Amino acid sequence: MNPLQKFLFQFQIDWRDGVEIVVLAVVIYHAYVYFRATRAARILTGLAFSLIGLTLLSIALELDVIEWMLRSISVFLALGLVVIFQPELRRGLAQLGSHPWFSAFTGPPEATAESLIEIAIILSKRRFGALIAIERSISLEQYLDTGVELDCRLSPEIMLAIFQPKAALHDGGVVFRMSDERILGAGCVFPVSQRELTDRSIGLRHRAAIGITEESDAIAIVVSEETGQLSLAIDGELHQNLEENQFRKRLYDYFSPPAGGTDEASEEEQRNLGSDRARLESEARELADRSGGLGRD
Repeated sequence: MNPLQKFLFQFQIDWRDGVEIVVLAVVIYHAYVYFRATRAARILTGLAFSLIGLTLLSIALELDVIEWMLRSISVFLALGLVVIFQPELRRGLAQLGSHPWFSAFTGPPEATAESLIEIAIILSKRRFGALIAIERSISLEQYLDTGVELDCRLSPEIMLAIFQPKAALHDGGVVFRMSDERILGAGCVFPVSQRELTDRSIGLRHRAAIGITEESDAIAIVVSEETGQLSLAIDGELHQNLEENQFRKRLYDYFSPPAGGTDEASEEEQRNLGSDRARLESEARELADRSGGLGRD
């Protein structure tokens, strides 16, 4: 029997124990990475140290009453943790449900994705502040009650009319459903992220973009009213100050179907994409020229 076998035999460790250790390590690591950037991290750290300290103290000093109390409140403590960390748990479950393994989302048609990109670029050039939440697998209909319900097809004219600075609905967000390519609502109020962000200059529009992507699998497009900079939020992460080519690439990457989930686009579609993009860019320039008076008094 070699030394390793002797060691394992001494502690009676078999392969199941190794699997348990690996699984627990992975779960603890991902929980740490997930919670470390949230307000819940401080609560969880303080609670963990308090419980560990009380447990060690009760064992060392044989404080039977405290040890009994800790065992008795364990069930209630578990329920309390669910209540305390409800936003983080909901966000985590939403992200898990939107994982490619479980999600049926296969990405939008190329023309629709290109239209969204060109609309965002027009709004950026006009410096019209905008927030567009793109619904994917998880419904955003609950937020329609906070704004004005619409039911219309996506078009640059409608988006410019909604986000024109003097328009009544320009301060809220737009809900766009990708499955049928319909604008469902405007002027909607999205949940604002409660996470502690390192950049204190991030405004409410960008925080709302982070918040809606924390609560769902939506993708949020943000246009800064002050600078016209383009930003994208997905899975609670904000990608700021993107150039047009970076914005286009990131949005297409997010919309790409998961590997193996759908057949790749045919070569004919790939050849036609370049001509469609050039046509859309030409139409966007013409629209920007025609709508030159929208932002003026």
